[in-house]
Amino acid sequence: MSDKAASPPAFAWDDWYSAVGGRTIHIDEVERMLKEIREDQYRRFDSPVNSHKTIFKNPQEAAAHIKSKALEFGADIVGICEIEPGDVYKGKTVQEPFAIALGQRMRWREFQVVPSRESAIECMRIYHSLGEVIIRLAAHIRSLGYPCKVEHPIGDSDLLHIPIGLKAGFGELGRHGSIIHPKLGPLFRMGSIATPMQLQIDHPVDAGIGKFCEKCKACRIYCPAKAIPDNRSAEAGKDHLGNDRYVVDTARCFPYFAKHNYCSICLPVCVYNHKEWAKDFEGFQTSLFPEIIMEEPPPLADDVDDAKKHAYNKLNRP
Repeated sequence: MSDKAASPPAFAWDDWYSAVGGRTIHIDEVERMLKEIREDQYRRFDSPVNSHKTIFKNPQEAAAHIKSKALEFGADIVGICEIEPGDVYKGKTVQEPFAIALGQRMRWREFQVVPSRESAIECMRIYHSLGEVIIRLAAHIRSLGYPCKVEHPIGDSDLLHIPIGLKAGFGELGRHGSIIHPKLGPLFRMGSIATPMQLQIDHPVDAGIGKFCEKCKACRIYCPAKAIPDNRSAEAGKDHLGNDRYVVDTARCFPYFAKHNYCSICLPVCVYNHKEWAKDFEGFQTSLFPEIIMEEPPPLADDVDDAKKHAYNKLNRP
């Protein structure tokens, strides 16, 4: 499938960092894992496809097998959907018709204080860990005789992870722009695998999360950059349940993200984390609500070239 004119370009990290005066955060553990992703995992995206193809009775059996293997390899959630033109970044091309979405939750104990060095490390740990799960599952699919393509969770991919996750049944789109899973909340990361393997697809879920988001404004209240909107944006199109989408003001969000340990405040303050799973059963003392450090936000960064960024709300300014 080719790209669609309405699809956004892939996130231009270098341009956004340049707009805020450069990348100034340095955490040794984050840098080490990022280096391993780029220098090791990227090199293992491809592997030989078995010339002997395993034949499944039907797409249902094939999907059940893939999901079982994904969970065995370490995924916490897995779903399948068809790839549509709007799921592909502008300028990119994806020929495979199906996407296998995989997610892995982050440890609540690392988000007791946000932003923090610990929360930043945990985000990168899951990018690395889930990357291993995806690479391993991709190799398994190829061992069955089917080609596939790795779409790494860190975002350097051809597919938009959030639309794929929504269609694969991972949850609903929250006010903060992330998917909220009915059990995991928003505190997880996801990636995917594109493949022509015939698989039974999943479907979007309606768990009442979107309706709850309309009343709950915790992420907006605790956003130090004031980047999260009060209202949905009709001009941004519909989500997979037909609701107008919420659109975060990237020019407010990214400068804070880039200067304060990659922020992430909006994720642990989301009340969908305050469930039984958020407790730590390995002996760590945790609270049900994190300590929030809210600093004065840096200046806005609106001057990234329009061709290199998606459309976003410009909150409280023309």
